[in-house]
Amino acid sequence: MNGKFIVFEGVEGCGKTTQIQLCSQWLESLNISVVLTREPGGTELGKDLRRLLLEKLPNKPVGEVTELLLYAADRAQHIEEELKPNLATGKYILCDRYTDSTISYQGYGRGLNMSIINQLNQISTGGLESDLTIWLDVDVEVGLSRKRGQATLDRIEQETIAFHRRVQQGYTELAGSYPSRIMRVDGTSSQDIVQKSIQEILQNRLFS
Repeated sequence: MNGKFIVFEGVEGCGKTTQIQLCSQWLESLNISVVLTREPGGTELGKDLRRLLLEKLPNKPVGEVTELLLYAADRAQHIEEELKPNLATGKYILCDRYTDSTISYQGYGRGLNMSIINQLNQISTGGLESDLTIWLDVDVEVGLSRKRGQATLDRIEQETIAFHRRVQQGYTELAGSYPSRIMRVDGTSSQDIVQKSIQEILQNRLFS
């Protein structure tokens, strides 16, 4: 594979969407072909799965294991339909969430069996890992306050503060376990400063 697979991770309201857009504009200014995508929802099938996963229906909760399996199904389709073909043609993929989200949200947040999560991640990805993961680190309450100032909160965003703190713990421990893959960026700074930090990381890690 000739392209680069760059993932953006973090808790709700960490600024992933904004930073991905800014990063895409910067890469394109360098004449690099860029693909923006996300999980869940990076394919037509994934869009339907995203709706099922994130819509909050009264008195019809999504089971925790069901949630895990739906994310895995979304990822498997995403890889075959979008990630592998675009990487093979040399594109830079900027992806909003990947396997670290599953570990942090379903593993740490939900408390599901980590061995099963790791097995499902391996099955759904076929071993495809990111070349680099940017972790936008913000305090949980700061991120959620940003979300509350925007639109209607989705099912995950409406979870308890304790849930989101467990998710943050997951990201913290993952970054400590995989320092060569996951790069922490302070997401509390201004958009321009955060973007500058991301560009410096990409220059040092991917362009050198």
